[in-house]
Amino acid sequence: MPVSMMAIYKRPEGGEEAMETFRRRYADEHLPLVRRTPGLVSLTVDKVAEAFGDTDLVLVTQMVFEDRAHLDAGLSSDAMRAAGRNLREIAPGMSTLIVLEPDTEMEPTVPSAPTIEDLLPA
Repeated sequence: MPVSMMAIYKRPEGGEEAMETFRRRYADEHLPLVRRTPGLVSLTVDKVAEAFGDTDLVLVTQMVFEDRAHLDAGLSSDAMRAAGRNLREIAPGMSTLIVLEPDTEMEPTVPSAPTIEDLLPA
């Protein structure tokens, strides 16, 4: 069952110049290291377009692995260790890393679309 690791980033101190520096270094230095992680199935990076509540979150990265064993192997790889060292350099204190596993007891149900009969007056 797929397992994800998410990295959630806060806005760096130092205004827009600091933000641009972080984004450039993240794209040019950090992501190439992460992409070399063995077992990585997919990698997505999303900017926070809108947040509800008082937050300074600006970026979310999701790394998907085939299962927990592949995630654990990836985390102990040389590529991920290099990525971790780089992250501590370019984003000190800005990130929270979390591992997500499907909660099969909480699978959401999507309501069925109404049929034409449901929409007609009785």
